[in-house]
Amino acid sequence: MSVKIRLARGGAKKRPYYRIVVTDSRMPRDGRFIEKIGHYNPMLPKDHENRIAVDTEKAAEWIKKGAQPSDRVARFLKDAGVYEWTHGNNPKKGEPGEKAKERAAERAEKEEAKKAAEAEAAAAPAEEEAPAEEAAAEEASE
Repeated sequence: MSVKIRLARGGAKKRPYYRIVVTDSRMPRDGRFIEKIGHYNPMLPKDHENRIAVDTEKAAEWIKKGAQPSDRVARFLKDAGVYEWTHGNNPKKGEPGEKAKERAAERAEKEEAKKAAEAEAAAAPAEEEAPAEEAAAEEASE
C-alpha cells in the first residue's frame, strides 16, 4: 500500500480550505484518509499564524514509515523543518513535441528555399545584363 501525505479540499465554492491528511494513494482526493495531521487556509494572508498548521511529530513518523508527501505538502514540511524538499528539474518539459519539431523543420526548409530563390533571382538578372553589355560593347566596337 502506497501512503501519501497530501491536501484534501474542503470549504465552499471559491473559498478553499485544505486538510493535510495521510491517506492511501488510491483513495480520492477528498475521500477516506488514515489521519489528519494539519490544515492549510490559503484565504488567510501569508504572514498569518493560522494559515498553515502541521503536527510535525506525526508528519515525521509517517515519513519514517514511508509516506510520500505531495509537492505542496513537502514545501510546508520543509518550512517546518521536517522534510528535505528540493525543487524538481525536468529539462525535457520545455522541449517541443514531435509535431512542433516537424513544423519547425518544414518552416526552416521553406525559408532556405525562399532565400535560395531570392539569391538565384538576384544573380540571374546580373548574368543577363552582362551578355547584353558585352553585345552592346561589341556593336560599338564594330
